[in-house]
Amino acid sequence: MNQAIRRGGVAIVTGAANGIGYAIAHRLAKEGMKLVLLDQDGRMLTQAAERLHTEFPELELRSIAGDVTSETAGPAMSGEAEALGEISVIVNNAGILKGAGPYENIEQWRQTMEVNFWSMLGIQQHFVGPLLDQSTASAIVNVGSKEGITTRPGNAAYALSKAAVRVLTEQLAHELREQVGDRVTAHLLIPGYTFTPMNFPGTTYDSPKPEAPWSADQVADRMVQGVRAGEFYIFCEDNEVTSELDQRRMQWAMDDLIKRRPALSRWHPDFKDEFAAFAKSSEPR
Repeated sequence: MNQAIRRGGVAIVTGAANGIGYAIAHRLAKEGMKLVLLDQDGRMLTQAAERLHTEFPELELRSIAGDVTSETAGPAMSGEAEALGEISVIVNNAGILKGAGPYENIEQWRQTMEVNFWSMLGIQQHFVGPLLDQSTASAIVNVGSKEGITTRPGNAAYALSKAAVRVLTEQLAHELREQVGDRVTAHLLIPGYTFTPMNFPGTTYDSPKPEAPWSADQVADRMVQGVRAGEFYIFCEDNEVTSELDQRRMQWAMDDLIKRRPALSRWHPDFKDEFAAFAKSSEPR
C-alpha cells in the first residue's frame, strides 16, 4: 500500500478554498495530515480554514492567498510546509474552465494554459527534487479531466490543457519510477461530472447537490483510495455515466487513431449510430 497519505505528513493543496480542492483538504485532515493550502480567493480561503479548524481543532494548517501561476507560489508553499514537517502529498488542483475555440481568443488560451498546465509544471519542478531527497514515501497528484482523454469538442483550450496534464503526469510517473521505484509516485486524478462551483457557478459550500453529479467529497475519497492502491489513472464516476460507458468512450477515442476515422468521430454525424451501438454493446471492448 502506498504510504504517502499518512498521519503527521504534510499535504499541499492548490485551489483549496472550495470544490474538489477543499474536499481533498478536508479528507486529508481526516487522515491526520498537516495542511498547506493555496488559493487566489483570500476571503474564501479564510472561510475554508475556519471550517477545517472548527471540525479538526488540533489541525496544523497554513493558508496562502496567492496566484498559483506566480513564480513565488512554489517557494511560498515550500516555506510554509518546511515549518510543519516533511512533505508527503502534493495535490495540483487549481484550474479554470473558461472556454476558447481552436481559432479564437488567444488571450483566453494563454490564461487557461497558464493556470491549468504551466502552474502544475512549475510546482512539479519546484518540489520533485526535495521529494527525491527525502527517505520517506511521497506522492504528487495532478488533477486532470476526462475531457483530457476524449477531448470532446466545445472548449478546445480546456481539453488541450487537460490532455497536456495527462501526458505530463504520465511522463513524471515514468521518470520517478525509473529513479526511485515507488518511493515517490505520481497520479492522475480524473474527475467526472462533479458538483463544484466550476461546473455550477454560484453554488456555495452548503448548496444542495443535484442527483446527477458526484459530490466533491466522493472525488476526494476516490483520490485517497486510488493513491493508497497505487493506481496511476484514478478515474471517478458520477450518477449518470457508468464505468463501462466511460471505458467505451475512451476506447472509441483511441480507436479513431487506429482505425483512421475522422477526428472526434464520436461527434461526427456519419458515425453517430455506430458509436451508439458500440456504447450499448455487451461485446468485449
